[in-house]
Amino acid sequence: MKFSYKLNNLLGTVYKKGNLIFTPDGNSVISPVGNRITIFNLRNNKSTTLPIESRYNYEAVGLSPDGFTLLTVNEVGEANIISLISQTVVYRYQFKRKVRAVKFSPDGKHFAVCKENNVFVFKAPNSKNIQYNGFVMERVFHGAYDETTCLDWSSDSKILAVGSKDMATKLYPLDKWKNFRLCSLGSHTEGIVGCFFEEGSYDITTISRNGQLCIWESTVEPQDLIPLNEIPVNKKKKKNDDDEDDVNIADSIERTEEETVAALEQLEVNDTNNKENKMFYKRVAKHFVADEVRKNNRDALLTSAAYHKTLKILVTGYSTGEFFIHELPDVNQIHSLSISDEKIKSISLNDTGDWIALGCGGSGFLQFSGQLLVWEWQSETYIMKQQGHSSNMSCISYSGDGQMIVTGGEDGKVKLWNIHSGFCFVTFTEHTNAVSDVAISGAKRFVVSASYDGTVRTYDLKRYRNFRTFTSTKPVQFSCVSVDSSGEFVAAGGQDVFEICLWSVKTGRLLEVLAGHEGPVSSLTFSPIISNTTLVSVSWDKTLKTWDAIEKGSAHEAIELIADGTCVAYKPDGQEVAVATLDGQISVFHIKTAAQLYSIEGRNDLGSGRSDTDLITAKKTLQAKCFTSLCYSADGEYLLAGGHSKNVCIYYVKEALLLKKFEITQNHSLDAVDDFINRRKLTEFGNIALVEEREEKEGGKVQIKLPGVRKGDMASRVFKPEVRVYSLQFAPTGQHWAAATTEGLLVYSLNAGLVFDPWQLRIGITPEAVRNATREGNHIEALAMAMKLNEAALIQETIEKIPVKDIELVILDLTEDYIKRLILIISGFIDNSRHLEYYICWAQQILTLHLPKINVQQNLPALLSLEKSMIRKYEQLSKICDHNKYTLRYIERLGSLKKEIKQEEKMETESENESNADSDFETSQDV
Repeated sequence: MKFSYKLNNLLGTVYKKGNLIFTPDGNSVISPVGNRITIFNLRNNKSTTLPIESRYNYEAVGLSPDGFTLLTVNEVGEANIISLISQTVVYRYQFKRKVRAVKFSPDGKHFAVCKENNVFVFKAPNSKNIQYNGFVMERVFHGAYDETTCLDWSSDSKILAVGSKDMATKLYPLDKWKNFRLCSLGSHTEGIVGCFFEEGSYDITTISRNGQLCIWESTVEPQDLIPLNEIPVNKKKKKNDDDEDDVNIADSIERTEEETVAALEQLEVNDTNNKENKMFYKRVAKHFVADEVRKNNRDALLTSAAYHKTLKILVTGYSTGEFFIHELPDVNQIHSLSISDEKIKSISLNDTGDWIALGCGGSGFLQFSGQLLVWEWQSETYIMKQQGHSSNMSCISYSGDGQMIVTGGEDGKVKLWNIHSGFCFVTFTEHTNAVSDVAISGAKRFVVSASYDGTVRTYDLKRYRNFRTFTSTKPVQFSCVSVDSSGEFVAAGGQDVFEICLWSVKTGRLLEVLAGHEGPVSSLTFSPIISNTTLVSVSWDKTLKTWDAIEKGSAHEAIELIADGTCVAYKPDGQEVAVATLDGQISVFHIKTAAQLYSIEGRNDLGSGRSDTDLITAKKTLQAKCFTSLCYSADGEYLLAGGHSKNVCIYYVKEALLLKKFEITQNHSLDAVDDFINRRKLTEFGNIALVEEREEKEGGKVQIKLPGVRKGDMASRVFKPEVRVYSLQFAPTGQHWAAATTEGLLVYSLNAGLVFDPWQLRIGITPEAVRNATREGNHIEALAMAMKLNEAALIQETIEKIPVKDIELVILDLTEDYIKRLILIISGFIDNSRHLEYYICWAQQILTLHLPKINVQQNLPALLSLEKSMIRKYEQLSKICDHNKYTLRYIERLGSLKKEIKQEEKMETESENESNADSDFETSQDV
């Protein structure tokens, strides 16, 4: 249980490609993020990532009308039906080809899939239709001449409209109807981007890639459709009915000319009625909605569209990053806005039509970037605006209380992320080159970032501004940075100049230049002990150096390493340091005696992976892999390591033992995931991945990286990024850890509610025994047994039945082992329970009675977890209190204003009465 970490959230990447969907309640947006699905709750301001991973990136997503079933299809045609209740994959299906669009019918009984030039209609699984196979095909339509691109269902789920690249929209019936005829709606000069039925009607609107908008009117209403089985069958006349035939012939002979003309007229009327009952479409309007965009950019294309059928609002997005809102059927422009430099790939409207979700994805050098916005068009405000780094995320750092993560990227940006919500709330853009390392002060006062632009910058976490910029006496590309435990000194190591610079945060002056390394300084860190300014650094010169620059200046002690040093990490107690080297080993040294304590051979644990364009085998590639990021756990017993691989390893330091290995991704859309190249790519001429395929209109579409380029290819290339862990760190609370990878910022956390993990369990300890002890008033024994069972619900039930007056006595009788676990339990209950004051009493008594006796260093994760919960609850309550305070002030002020207005009105009436009395007195005197 101690290492049962599961993926909790994916930060730093909000959208890549595919279509966005609002949930039926309109409060959440479902976004495909690579090979994972993230749900952004806009009401509660929180994001969650489903614990489901596909083998390739998702491209098409559909949600059932009840909001319980999610249909996802990746870029190679693998489809999954996901239950959003259990968050598991229920059914799987192989389309074996690329799928452009999927959509559920409004009644929830069917869903349609666009594949190549075909449309497949399946029965949708639901609670009434329980079956083993979730993909039961019902109809297939083959009418399109090119790839189908979009589809839409009529409001009664009887007719399906499908747009394709053949510049036509075709209508298909789900069942057979007497007065329905297959319709193909043309009038477009480019491929169809969107087709939309009207609410309660078969009228349809189509829009193409060049912005041509056509409005079509149907001659048949939904209630006018006649099922085929209701057609009256004409009975053939029998041969023996000679008498009737003779009578009819005689009647026809006796008809007059006037009767014959009247019969012919009636026949013409019947024919016209039959024609009107047949389904025909008439184009009533044609508009060009992209003309305004093309005034500034002639190459602008319409890339996405969405339509709200109730409000009759059409939203169109373009390759220039602009979107327009029009009102149909008059096509009056309501609003327009430019939100990005990249094209808008997906648009979605919520059920009420107030919020518009827009997804922008990058291409070429910006292929890692993704932008997700939710815009309220009536008030013209952002509900949500999130964007990841436009290039790889290179470094991360946790705050001291574990509530915040700082990330730096190769795009020169520094971002601050809230762990609880999963959103970025501040972005600093002062750096002009890639950010190489970030650090945060222990008191959570400021953030420090080092960059290859030759500067080290500090950012205030209260005013969110860059208040210090440190530079060296000569131009240096800083590759690493660290802050001491007191927050007074900042040190940074150079990559091209092999020196370490030391600055004072208060004055901003350069205090010392530490020279001694003969190669690039790859990593450095200060001692975590307060009032200890010892600094350790590793370099490519195969040395680990220990500095005490404040007292001894440039004097240092050197430890020879076997290979080039790539990373160094301090143990939380400040007695040991772990060093990762280029040969894949991790060495642990005692900081005072310089003796090597442990050695971990980790190269084979990294795991191999062969790129599509590699000319050597994965076994040979493994010899060049190493760990590039290390971090100790909060208690200092375990070591987290990652590097040039998709694996993250946790080691038990004392035994040099691998405890657990995490595979961060199975996404085959990335490179170097497998150990072998697919034989389909190996031809008689060699590896087909080494052959470039260029397309003029698509901007090159080169899939081979430039030789020697590992970070940030500035050319417009669409190569597959390689799987790698750039940086990782344990949270100070020990409850989760984060890794900056090619996929984004992955956060793994412990979920104690899903696993039975007892502690010192003995025979006779059962939930019934715990409840019996509680009923008898033996609260100490009941609490001890509940903690041994380690079930959160039972512990909470037991604690809440203890009277407030007995809290102090219960805590006094608990030993140190129980107190450590109780602190973690109480911190969790403070977050989730409404009995806030009750649990604060528990926390106060624990800290008052046991804090002087317990080992703070060993219990630091539990104490930090308690601090984190208290701070979060304080922030939540302070917002509520401020809101109530200002509301009361407003009401009080409003009441005083009304009182003043009444007094003024009273004074006016009194003055009027006095003036009237005076006038009456004067008139009486005159009389």
